[in-house]
Amino acid sequence: MNNVFPLMQREWLQHRFGWALLVLVPLALALVLVSFGQVEFNDDTPVAMGDALPAVIALASVGGSVTLVFLIMWVTSVFITTGLARRDHGDRSIEFWLSLPVGHVPSLAVPMLVHLILVPAAALAIGLLGGYVISLVLVTRFVGLSAWFGLPLGDLLAATMALMLRLLAGLPLATLWLAPIILLAVLSKAWIGRWGLPVLGLALGLGSLLLDRALGQPVFVQWLGDVSRHALQAMAGASGRGVEAHNAGEAFAALRALPGWALHDLGAALRALLSPTFAVGLALSAGCFALLVDWRGRGTKAAD
Repeated sequence: MNNVFPLMQREWLQHRFGWALLVLVPLALALVLVSFGQVEFNDDTPVAMGDALPAVIALASVGGSVTLVFLIMWVTSVFITTGLARRDHGDRSIEFWLSLPVGHVPSLAVPMLVHLILVPAAALAIGLLGGYVISLVLVTRFVGLSAWFGLPLGDLLAATMALMLRLLAGLPLATLWLAPIILLAVLSKAWIGRWGLPVLGLALGLGSLLLDRALGQPVFVQWLGDVSRHALQAMAGASGRGVEAHNAGEAFAALRALPGWALHDLGAALRALLSPTFAVGLALSAGCFALLVDWRGRGTKAAD
């Protein structure tokens, strides 16, 4: 544990300014847009929702804010992760890092944990807080400030926190589903360098084409699609059930039903782990990580 926190601190010191910009700038722009821009509903939405319209606006604001910030930070984190293995080779600082009394496993695993789990999780929390502020602006614009203070705060907080916890619980599951793809990308950039990702994409495309010709099925494409679908469902939607509302009564009922839906959906996401596809992915991920550890263990010669 003595080595884990310094490695985490390194990522914080190196990326904190970029992280702050990626979170605060989109939220600030969204706040300006909802404050002064034109926002429209379908003609029948305000009438159908009635008294539930402020709650619907608030929930949509939180959901949109969380989704926006999370996607920006997650895509950025995956991009950074693919270059982690080689980031210290350009200026030869890898010789300094290899001289430290830190094993190769934590040197690779801790930065990946920070970028793939901790940073997106923090983005979810910040997006939630930003969504509350945006909801205040939107509800005030469409209904009035008193309507925001008159929201069923107990039900709204329970619903948004349930969704937040569902996404937090689904994040490591989705990461495990996508781990073989991400680690293949990291390994390809470690072995080949800047051309690693294009070469990997070409190899997967040609491999899938050859298997399609030989077996009659594009195995790689199907596998990538299956893994991506399960990763998405690990975040939300694994149960195949949604929450719908067409009028005020249904909207309030759906708001109160969201915590139960989130728990049921998480159970379905956990059951999906009992899959041969997931087991194969874990084995492939372990193999890729072992190759990365071996590559790093060979030091600067490995990058030549």
